[in-house]
Order: sequence, then C-alpha cells, then structure tokens
Amino acid sequence: MPQIPKDSKTRQRRNKATTARRLSGVPDDFPVPKLPGGRRWLKQTRLWWEDVWASPMASEFVDGRVDVHGLIMLAVLVDNFWREPSASLASEIRLQRQCFGLTPIDRRRLQWEIERGEDASERTRRRRTAQAAGGRGEPPQDPRATLHAV
Repeated sequence: MPQIPKDSKTRQRRNKATTARRLSGVPDDFPVPKLPGGRRWLKQTRLWWEDVWASPMASEFVDGRVDVHGLIMLAVLVDNFWREPSASLASEIRLQRQCFGLTPIDRRRLQWEIERGEDASERTRRRRTAQAAGGRGEPPQDPRATLHAV
C-alpha cells in the first residue's frame, strides 16, 4: 500500500539560501574611498582599486567600514606583490579576495549573482531558442582543411 503523501509545507527545502543577493550596477555618484596616504601606490594597484570599486560588488562593501579596511589591507598586499612577486603573497591575496567576491567562484560561494544586462539576456534567449529548434546551426569548419603540404 502506498504511503500517504507528505504535506507540501514539510516537503519544502529547509536550507534555503538566506544570503543570496542579486547585485546590480554601481550608480555614477557612488563614493569611491581613496587609498590611504603615506605610501606611493603603484599604478597597477591604483587601477586595481578603481576596478574593485567600479564592480557591481562595490555596493556590498559600503555596508560596513570593516569591508573598506579589509580592502585597504588587500590593496597593500596587491601593491607589495607588484613590487616583489612571491608565491606566499599570491596565496594570501587569493585567500583574502575570497571574502569580497572578487572572482566568479567567490561570488558563487557567497551566493551573489550579478544582474545581467539586456544584451546578455537577449543572447541567452537566442541561444536557447536555437538549441530548442534542434541544433546548433552549421558545424564548425574543420581547422585541418587549411593545412597545406610543404
């Protein structure tokens, strides 16, 4: 005899993602903190700093001053790495940048999803429509066809 089905409320997942976030672009008037004085920052570090604060994750960093301080500490590591690269600095940078979602896998772990633009959504829609139509179009050209005997 089959079992009695469970109530739909008890069948729902209990471990739903409570920290999932959808990150949108940063507004034009977004306040970008300056790198602290007292140090000559390399151009690569200044560009990295600008890229970090221009990214969609920047809106998450201003929730607390602790994030800004952590990013400043990471900027010091990045600056030191550009001055004298080492494996230990690279591993420390990798470890620290995980906390801020600076790579796609880190954002995945933090359950942050970057809002996609209309162009990306349109490309996805076209690709899915083409796949549903029964194929991927013409097969790619064989690169060996361009080889010639010498």
